[in-house]
Amino acid sequence: MADYTVIHEKASSFYDVYERKAELQHQTHYCPGCGHGIIHKLLAQAIDELGVQDRTVLISPVGCSVFAYYYVDVGNIQVAHGRAPAVATAVKRSRPESIVIAYQGDGDLAAIGTAEIIHAANRGEPITVVFVNNGIYGMTGGQMAPTTPLGGKTTTSPFGRNQWTDGFPMHVCELLASLEAPVYIERVALGSNKQIMQAARVLRRAVENQVKGLGFSLVEVLSPCPTIWKMQPVEAQRFVEQEMTKTFRVANLRDRTKEAPARPAPAPPPALEDIPRILGLVNGDGAATSEGHPPPRPARALDSRIKVAGFGGQGVLMLGEVLAEAGLDAGYEVSWLPSYGPEMRSGTSNCHVRLSSDAIDSPLVSRPNVLLALNEPSLRKFLHAVEPGGIILYNSEQLPEDCARPDIRMVTMPFTELADQLGNSKAANIVMLGALLEATDLLDQERVTGALRRKVKSQRWFELDLAALAKGREEVRKGAQ
Repeated sequence: MADYTVIHEKASSFYDVYERKAELQHQTHYCPGCGHGIIHKLLAQAIDELGVQDRTVLISPVGCSVFAYYYVDVGNIQVAHGRAPAVATAVKRSRPESIVIAYQGDGDLAAIGTAEIIHAANRGEPITVVFVNNGIYGMTGGQMAPTTPLGGKTTTSPFGRNQWTDGFPMHVCELLASLEAPVYIERVALGSNKQIMQAARVLRRAVENQVKGLGFSLVEVLSPCPTIWKMQPVEAQRFVEQEMTKTFRVANLRDRTKEAPARPAPAPPPALEDIPRILGLVNGDGAATSEGHPPPRPARALDSRIKVAGFGGQGVLMLGEVLAEAGLDAGYEVSWLPSYGPEMRSGTSNCHVRLSSDAIDSPLVSRPNVLLALNEPSLRKFLHAVEPGGIILYNSEQLPEDCARPDIRMVTMPFTELADQLGNSKAANIVMLGALLEATDLLDQERVTGALRRKVKSQRWFELDLAALAKGREEVRKGAQ
C-alpha cells in the first residue's frame, strides 16, 4: 500500500455523530449554503490547533446559533436571548483557566443583546466573541435585523429597509472599536474561498488571544442565509461577497495584541467567614453593626408569610423592608420581594415578606398568613389567598360586606386618617406596622425601631415614624378594651 499524508480531516473538536436529527448524522443540519456549518468547522479547527478542547466553553444563545452544542465537542452552555456575553463573563471570572467563546447571531447580539456586548467589551472581559452577521432574523421568520442593509426586503420591511423609518444598519465592529478596552476586533466574510481562508486565520487568532491571556476579542463573520433571503446557495454566497461587504467593510478595526499586557490574575475570593465583615454586616471586632452584638437566636418558632399591598406611594415596599430588617435583627431567616406596576404613583404595588426560624425555600408568598391591605383593591385581590387562622389589617373604618371571612382575624382601622392626625398621612404604613406589632407580638419594638433608624435618614421623619408606631399600638389596645 502506498504511503499517504492526511492534509485535511474532520476536527477532533467535533462530535463523532451529530444527534440533532435522526437522519444524516454525519453532517450538520443547517440549511444548504448556511454559513454556520463553515464557521463551526473553522472554530473547531482553531480549538484543535491551539490544544484547548478540554478547557473550552462555548456559550450559544437563542437563534440558529443555539445548535452549536450538537456539533462542537466542548463545554456548552445555552443561554437566554442576547445574554451570552453576561454568561461568558461569569464563566470566565469563575473559571479563569477556561477558554470562553460566545457564539451569537445578529438578531441576538445586535438587538436584544446590544447592552450586553457593549458593556462586556467596555470592561475588556477576556473572552472571545464570534458574531455571525447574515443581515436578517433566520430562525424566527425573516424579520428585519439591526444589520439588514438599506433596501433589504424582509417580513417586517416588505418595501425595503428605509433609513428614515428603520434607521441605518448597525455597524457593531465600528461601535465597539470606539471603546478603549477591546484588544482585537475584525470583520471577515464567507463570500469566497479566499475570504473563508482569511476567516479561518482570524478566528484562530481571536481564540489564541484568549489563550495568551489578553483581553476582549470579537470577530464579525458576514455569513450567507440562503433560505431566509430566498436565494440559491451560490447566489447567497455571492451576495455576501458583493453586497454585504459594501455595507460592512471587511477589515481589521482594532489590533492591540502586541502592546496589550496580559491581564493580571484575578484576586482570590475572600474566605467565607470574612464575607459578613466585608459586606458591613459586622464591625471589625466581629460584632453585629446594628446592636454591637451578634444577632440573637430567635426567641420562638416563627413562620410569617406576609403580603403588604396598596397603591404606589403608600409606602408598601418600605413597610416590607422594615419588617425584613427587623426580622433579620431578631435572628430570623428573612426574605423581601417587591412587585409593582409601571406607574410611579397610584399604580398597584405589593411585596412579599417572609420571617422564619427555619430556612426559607422561596421568597414568594402565595398563601399569606398576614395580609396588610392599604386599599380596597388590594384587600379584594388577596383576601381569598389568606390562610385560615391568619390575620388581615385593612386601611378603613369598616370592612366591605362581601369581604368578611369568619376564619380570619380582621383588624380594620383608618390608618391614613390616624397618620394625618400626627401631621402627615404618608405615615399610614407605619401606623399599620404599629398595629400589627400590638395585634400579633410579631417582633420586639426595639428591633423595629432599629430598622427604622437605618432606613429613615431624616430625624423629623424618624420621630414621626416613632409616633406612628405608638399610635398604631394605642389604637389596637383601645379596640381590645
